[in-house]
Amino acid sequence: RVTSRGGSSTHVDPLVLAPLSTASPRRMSGLPAGCFPISALSNYSKGWKIRARVTSRGQLRSWQSKNGSGAEGKVFNVDVLDCEGGEIRCNFFNQAAELHFEKMNVGKCFEMSKGSLRIANRQYNTTNHKYEITFDKEAIIEEVADDAAIEKMKLNLINMRAVAGKQLPCAVDLCGVVVSFKQPLSFTSKAGKDLTKREVVIADDSATSMTVTLWGERAQKEDKVFEGNPVICLKGVTVTEFQKGRFGSLREDGFLVLDPKETEAERVRQWWSQGGSSASLQALSIEGVAASRAPKGKTATLEEVRQVAEQGVPDQELFNVYCRLSVVQTKKQGEDQPLFYNACQEPKQNGLPCNRRVDTSGFCATCNKVGKVATRLNLRCKFSDAKDSVWLTTFHEGAQRAIGMEADKVKELDGSNRESLESALRSTYLQRPLQVTIRAKQEVYQNENRTNISCIDARPVPYAEHGYQMLSQIQEMLLDETITAGVGGA
Repeated sequence: RVTSRGGSSTHVDPLVLAPLSTASPRRMSGLPAGCFPISALSNYSKGWKIRARVTSRGQLRSWQSKNGSGAEGKVFNVDVLDCEGGEIRCNFFNQAAELHFEKMNVGKCFEMSKGSLRIANRQYNTTNHKYEITFDKEAIIEEVADDAAIEKMKLNLINMRAVAGKQLPCAVDLCGVVVSFKQPLSFTSKAGKDLTKREVVIADDSATSMTVTLWGERAQKEDKVFEGNPVICLKGVTVTEFQKGRFGSLREDGFLVLDPKETEAERVRQWWSQGGSSASLQALSIEGVAASRAPKGKTATLEEVRQVAEQGVPDQELFNVYCRLSVVQTKKQGEDQPLFYNACQEPKQNGLPCNRRVDTSGFCATCNKVGKVATRLNLRCKFSDAKDSVWLTTFHEGAQRAIGMEADKVKELDGSNRESLESALRSTYLQRPLQVTIRAKQEVYQNENRTNISCIDARPVPYAEHGYQMLSQIQEMLLDETITAGVGGA
């Protein structure tokens, strides 16, 4: 079984956790004689002994001191849970690690003593306990018979809006609906290890989404596991920051809970079915940011970009413009405009997907076969700033960030109710500042040179950063006025 802070219970499997049809309530039988409650442990506790179940176990790793002393050793960690719901992380070092690693299997119950307590490291520890235990060669670890009063797992769930305010890196447990997912990707790490990963985007009722990477067997699960916007729980997600985006990664000793029965899961399901599916989401993760930085260009206004386009450019130029999305063209002469297309996802020689448009049967002329496809956006967007407004063809990654909606979601809404899609798009107009990268490129059309401008990237601007940027503009204007007044006075 698995419990959340809400108190509900779900049966689990060690790797992918899928509940049975009924969930048993937790039996509160009290602590065995001579055992100390985990929740009461502190660095003032002396002579304690705990009885607990192992809920997760990390790999046995080697370590080496970075201070030049040459010290080295081994370490692994486990999370344990007692019958009163107290949970704590235990770290085993050197002789204790070698002696106890093989027997500390997930699901087993042990009585443990002769350890020391220290403040928990929140970068890696998802338990709610203020402390964690360190065991060395003096540790006493004795396996005991299975204690039915101890749950299989405990989830410490937080919403994703709270993740946005956490100091990074951090470890969290999450519950969310699968908004979109990518195909599994197999590759070889720099260390020569064969790995498989799959990225999923999950959102919860705080109207916030984040990309989480699944690894190994979890990543290789069939697509149908993630289709249809199922609600899942993830225990042991490490959240890090990269290029101003926040990304999650499910740890090897973490758990994927399918069809959870927790109170939080029911709340997310209800939110999704009652309007959340068409809501504008605040994305913590910036898609594609891991592959490249935001394109750098000259800061300009839309008016300046228009002037450059009218005058022409010798080759191409990039501009960064702070503006807002004001309109997405959904109709032309009364007819619905296509907003997306299917793109080939078969890997090229460099390992990247082909991304060429396929026909209605899924055939890619470039790859000369029918293969995997993905939905990609191609929008005609009108962006506005204080000076001007311009229409720009906006490609997939930038389009998704501009409208705050994944391509698969756009396709789903378009297929079910076009009006609901257009309503969702209208709700994003003029709502948040964007940093838009515009490319002005010289092209030949019908034997005439012309400058084509398009949006190749769009990223939400953090409000604090946008405020500083506007303050800088105000200071420049005041300085210009001061200089002008000085010249006039002379």
